[in-house]
Amino acid sequence: MKIHTTNYEDTLVEVAEDCPAKTGEVPPAKGSGRTAALIQFEIISRHPYKFTSDDVLFQVFAEKNDLTEEELPAARQLFFSKGQPCFRASPLPKRYGWGVHSDKDGKIALYGCETEEYRQLLTDENTKRVRAMKSRR
Repeated sequence: MKIHTTNYEDTLVEVAEDCPAKTGEVPPAKGSGRTAALIQFEIISRHPYKFTSDDVLFQVFAEKNDLTEEELPAARQLFFSKGQPCFRASPLPKRYGWGVHSDKDGKIALYGCETEEYRQLLTDENTKRVRAMKSRR
């Protein structure tokens, strides 16, 4: 079975051109549940450069589907047996103003679009840049 990945290396997912946020914003919870954007934000902001994009996206899937510890290995293999949207499609860079940086090992961290670190990554010639998808066409 082919395994797909969403991981980048030495890459910045830039904030979308039509992102309404002017600074990095914490995604709100909806009702009694946490949104995928909030779960992503909490994992990455609490553990910068600890997890890959694949790790974070699968953790969101696992939490949303209430998977048990025993179900995780098989579920992860099945999850990545088909292509998954990468962080270019995440609400973090599309709506909430966060750049998503992957280091040389594919581990990710968030930088608000207003920060000096974000601006430095935009001009770093060793960092590839890809733009988050627009919300509107």
